[in-house]
Amino acid sequence: MVDEPNKLKAEVKGLRVFYGQNEAIKGVSLPIHSNRITALIGPSGCGKTTLLRCFNRMHDFQKSVRYEGDIILHPSGKNLLSRDVDPTEVRLLTGMVFQKPNPFPKSIYENVAFGLRLRGVSSREEREHRVTNALKGSALWDDVKDRLRRPATELSGGQQQRLCIARALATEPEVLLLDEPTSAMDPISTSRIEDVIFELKQRMTIVIVTHNMQQAARISDYTAFMYRGELVEFRATEEMFQRPQEELTKSYLGGSFG
Repeated sequence: MVDEPNKLKAEVKGLRVFYGQNEAIKGVSLPIHSNRITALIGPSGCGKTTLLRCFNRMHDFQKSVRYEGDIILHPSGKNLLSRDVDPTEVRLLTGMVFQKPNPFPKSIYENVAFGLRLRGVSSREEREHRVTNALKGSALWDDVKDRLRRPATELSGGQQQRLCIARALATEPEVLLLDEPTSAMDPISTSRIEDVIFELKQRMTIVIVTHNMQQAARISDYTAFMYRGELVEFRATEEMFQRPQEELTKSYLGGSFG
């Protein structure tokens, strides 16, 4: 069942991110609506990927990075950035799909089952059920159901990206994070993955970074425009593209820079 459109799944509150002395994210606050797709747009280096990766604590791998502020997940009220919260738990709550497909050097089945084993799902029957559901959710099941034990590297680029989506779905995350997931795809693969993303919002909340403004306009419900580490404007996507309020947003959407 889809939640009410104004219900929040997460809130970014006063987020600041530092790489050493460099402030990459400058006090960003942002609502993330439940069962909706939020697109983060802006020119290269504006901080959109840095912001996205805060949701699953990827920056913890870099010793020079520190956070200030909160990312609150609802309804639990859990602060994803709290040092009292295990980053592994955060990454199970927030599935991540990267710009380029990155299948593990394992079988198709084991790629999808990897997170389930990490989560301690010991029942073979349960694993197989959830692997099947994840592959169906990423629209890959019909392509691979007869070759689950074959290497994932045998799949095409578009299929590999859908496999990465399935791998993220298997652990049933509350938020799915997509970092330019179609930037290396051909138009047919891009369309297929966009269809998958659009269907998935019936089940979960999605945040996507995209450099493609047409893609943001096609699939997202809300759009956040960032520039130099700051949130310039956040609006419902239709309003953002038809009636932007900030002059900087108008210039960016009009192609004056980017």
